[in-house]
Amino acid sequence: MRGFRLPLYSNLPMQPTPASHLEQAALKNYLLDHAYDEMFSAPGELHEHYGPLLEQFASLSVEELRRRKQSADLSFLNQGITFTVYGREEGTERIFPYDLLPRIITSAEWAVVERGLTQRITALNLFLRDIYHEGRILADGVVPRQVVYSCRHFRRQMMGLQVPRNVYVAVCGTDLIRLESGEFVVLEDNLRVPSGVSYMLTNRRVMKRIFPHLFRTYNVRPIEQYTQLLLGTLRSLAPEGRPEPNIVLLSPGVFNSAYFEHAYLARQMGIELVEGRDLVTHDNVCYMRTTSGLRRVDVIYRRVDDDFIDPLAFRADSILGVAGLFNAYRAGNVTLANAFGTGVADDKALYAYVPEIIRYYLSEDPILKNVETFLLTRRNERQHVLANLDKLVVKAVGESGGYGMLIGPQSTASQREDFARKIEADPRNYIAQPTVSFSRAPCLIGDELEPRHVDLRPYVLYGDKVTIVPGGLTRVALKRGSLVVNSSQGGGSKDTWVLSE
Repeated sequence: MRGFRLPLYSNLPMQPTPASHLEQAALKNYLLDHAYDEMFSAPGELHEHYGPLLEQFASLSVEELRRRKQSADLSFLNQGITFTVYGREEGTERIFPYDLLPRIITSAEWAVVERGLTQRITALNLFLRDIYHEGRILADGVVPRQVVYSCRHFRRQMMGLQVPRNVYVAVCGTDLIRLESGEFVVLEDNLRVPSGVSYMLTNRRVMKRIFPHLFRTYNVRPIEQYTQLLLGTLRSLAPEGRPEPNIVLLSPGVFNSAYFEHAYLARQMGIELVEGRDLVTHDNVCYMRTTSGLRRVDVIYRRVDDDFIDPLAFRADSILGVAGLFNAYRAGNVTLANAFGTGVADDKALYAYVPEIIRYYLSEDPILKNVETFLLTRRNERQHVLANLDKLVVKAVGESGGYGMLIGPQSTASQREDFARKIEADPRNYIAQPTVSFSRAPCLIGDELEPRHVDLRPYVLYGDKVTIVPGGLTRVALKRGSLVVNSSQGGGSKDTWVLSE
């Protein structure tokens, strides 16, 4: 069977000049609309940096594409790259869906993203230090005290506590989308235990193996150094007097949805992967149990939420944490990344204030804008939202993974009625945003190329300096018409190529 040729310069890319049934079938569902398209700037007008990619795919037969897709799936399976879906009768463990076409970002586009993310994490760290110490931004009325103190992730135990280097957020995953104009904006910040970076790294490894010639054709900036950069960041936060710190990764255990990532990162960094039962505290010092006795732990890269990390300080019923760990942390004998209490800054209600937070601490306008957000604690905004639920997206402020969410245009009347009752009962727990038609990128769906909505989660490290590997996890809403990119809701991912020039 012949390979399909993509009509790069036809008037309508979704209606190619007839040449063969296969060529027509390949693009018959590639329909452009008002959303920004990562591949086409307009009907028939290809973004220049996608040219070599499409030429490569056009040269391959359908059988060869299927073979390479099967090879990618087998690679993920052999590496145990899965995710967990809860509440499904047919099982929980799934191979992470992977699309063969990389998402390409130019050097100029990435420069804006990099500057914007650096600005954002700097301001958020200053904000966290302020609210747990002087509270200047609260006293000045820039951020209402009620928004901060009513957040379930605010930790009064952190008041007045000095954290190493004043770094509260050492690892951040910020979700970006592109508007119809092509501009990147921030959809949300993930500051507690951001996940997904292992998929970014394994996507790249698989892509380099399956399309080595294509990868060499592009001058793609590397991301493989991420784990060593993360290790360096964690080392920089070690307690004073510990020049060779012992660093561990604390996981909830094998039943956690991100356990593959925990094991992968620990292995790549050459550090121990531990659970709460592997650690013990004595005289406000944390130790790891080993076959040769107790060994002091200096830095913990934790993938356990605040609530469960110390049953003496937080939830008494937790069996995932370490009794006395918070006291060891408060004494300065062990560092945790990220710090306790960082979740207040990724509360979706607080998100609406981040542009003002940036202006307050840095005296700069935000480089990356927010999506317009309605705060439902404000009576006039709540009334507007309730009257327009069929047009808006409503999110629970403490949920993630696509849960606790109403997408108005795709909802039923009963769903909207249910959310209206929830909003009226607890307006602080919800925010609303316009239904944003974020960008779409080409994906191989069966034997055809079709556009699917994508977002981007770059990973930001903050220790002695801010470091951002060039790329991130591009998540894809693989269901046609879907705006939900989360793997638990039917999404997948693809490799993200940032070009050097």
